[in-house]
Amino acid sequence: MAAVLMIISVAPASQAAGPRFANLDPGGSPKLTEKVPVNVVFLGYSQAQVNRSAYLDELPKRYEPVVRSRLWYDQVEKLGLTYTYDYHLKYADKRYTDRFFRELTRLATPAPLTTYQELYNEQTSNVTTITDNHHIDAPSVERWLALNPPAGVDTRRNTIFFINWFGRSDFKFHVYTKTNEPDPDTGYNFGAERDSRKISAWGGTTADDEENGLGSTRRVWFHDLSAGPESWTENWNVDEPDLDGNGVEDYRMPPVWEYAANGYRSPDALASDLGLITRYVALNLLFTTSPLYPAELPTATPPKSINLDSNVYEGWDGVDASATYVDEQLLQQELKELRWHNVLDYDSQDLAFEGEARRCYLAVMIDDESCYPELGYEPFANFYLQNTFELDRVLDDQDRVDYEMPIFSYALPAGTPVPALGFADDNYTDGTQSYVFAFVSPEIVAAGYGLTTTLIHEVGHHLGMSHPHDGYDSETGVDYGPADEFFFAWSGDQVNSMMSYIDLNWDFSQFDRDNSDRFLTAAYNDAANQLAEAVLDSDRAGRAHGKLRQADLLLGAAQRALSAHDYRRALTLAEQAYGKVVEAAEQTGVSADVVTGAMAAQAKQARMTSELAGTHEFIDTLGPDSPRSKP
Repeated sequence: MAAVLMIISVAPASQAAGPRFANLDPGGSPKLTEKVPVNVVFLGYSQAQVNRSAYLDELPKRYEPVVRSRLWYDQVEKLGLTYTYDYHLKYADKRYTDRFFRELTRLATPAPLTTYQELYNEQTSNVTTITDNHHIDAPSVERWLALNPPAGVDTRRNTIFFINWFGRSDFKFHVYTKTNEPDPDTGYNFGAERDSRKISAWGGTTADDEENGLGSTRRVWFHDLSAGPESWTENWNVDEPDLDGNGVEDYRMPPVWEYAANGYRSPDALASDLGLITRYVALNLLFTTSPLYPAELPTATPPKSINLDSNVYEGWDGVDASATYVDEQLLQQELKELRWHNVLDYDSQDLAFEGEARRCYLAVMIDDESCYPELGYEPFANFYLQNTFELDRVLDDQDRVDYEMPIFSYALPAGTPVPALGFADDNYTDGTQSYVFAFVSPEIVAAGYGLTTTLIHEVGHHLGMSHPHDGYDSETGVDYGPADEFFFAWSGDQVNSMMSYIDLNWDFSQFDRDNSDRFLTAAYNDAANQLAEAVLDSDRAGRAHGKLRQADLLLGAAQRALSAHDYRRALTLAEQAYGKVVEAAEQTGVSADVVTGAMAAQAKQARMTSELAGTHEFIDTLGPDSPRSKP
């Protein structure tokens, strides 16, 4: 959305008169590094089909996460994390391959052709005809692969299984399913009811997932081009390279049998295509991502307690939406699994859908007009502006918690246009998160959704999580979504993550948890660095040297934990290091608010150098062109 024009960086303060540190860098950025193991198992693919060199040529050497929302304001803000990749490729031998496909055969249940398999059969240039179909439970396959890997493959580390069943005598046309998590508010079961939720990839399930927990931590994602064809990546369509008519091919990976001399794609492209999926989906969107928003919330100090302050505009006559369509317990439970080190609580109040709230809503949705034109904001900012001006009636617990997150839900009568299922807005200044918005109406409920899952998803954005179908490529500096040359990024949604659009689960994936812990490790390191600079600049700095040395040692331990891929321990140690710097600040009479002051100065500079941003690309639409609207 935005061109990259400048890099935010702060030069380290001089330490000539003070102690020297190995890890704490007063005034500087974190310098955390991790060599990330990535296992790739080719299961049913021969080395002749997937050339090792051609595959590796597509892969990156390193990755540096950035705050994606800052890109909207022409800023590149790095987290201070640098990943390098340690690739381990394995072509599964015949014994293991036979064993795996016997398991698929056991799990396969005859089923009718899906709508999208029938559409594939109707194509004019398809190279085969799908004659039958089978359903295979995706979580069962993930479990088998996670707990029964080939020799030498440690599935506790990030592992991709590229599967190809086609060409074997025991091959069955198939799709994968997940059918055990209906919507908690409506009971609608997307996995059972919709062909668009029959998939060709899956993974990311946590050890303690309520429905499909693996029992121990594993990091597995499998991708099967011999499954489908399916809706989500539209790989059933082998007649039209350009799906939206904009003159650019919507690049997608066809069924594996279409990699043929007379097929949709040359067989020579298979290796590089699997490389593209590895780089632009598995690495950038699942294993080592960039946060949408800063993982550090906009508070004076990193918060220990977070209040989800829910406010529901009750405009749907005869329906108490806050009681009917918000499962408070599930909302807290799922978010607690992501922000496990925070104390989370929830409160809710109902608001009348009248006055300024109704005026500003209708202004944007009916007339496409700003309700505060004198401010110069686009109409879509009506939601943000109106609720900002009336925020004093909402935030009533600020003395009880460190951070209060304003959430606004709109329950609307039939026929009222809605902008989205929900969105997590920024502050229209520098890309800092502001409020969470969600919407429910008779039409949305008829489509299968209440408010609970939307709120889990949108609060996930507010806490920094990106979708698994859009993200940032570090080596090229490109922020991308699932369109044109990156259309295949839709395959990232086929993962056990609440941040997906696929509506098959309501949990955060193991990958989400890992990335959140990494982001927060860097955030605490950064906060420690910034506060340490103020401590050393004070007249009483000598009193604090002991505490700063303790923080330095703790940050070193955090780096070692990160290097050992123990992300929870890394976060715990970084938080403890920040705590030692806070103690040092107390000894010297320095307020921890100085970190907030630095952030405010950056925001002021952004206001002076940037125009107001346009409509944000992460709005979670239920429009007719959205893949989640398909039958």
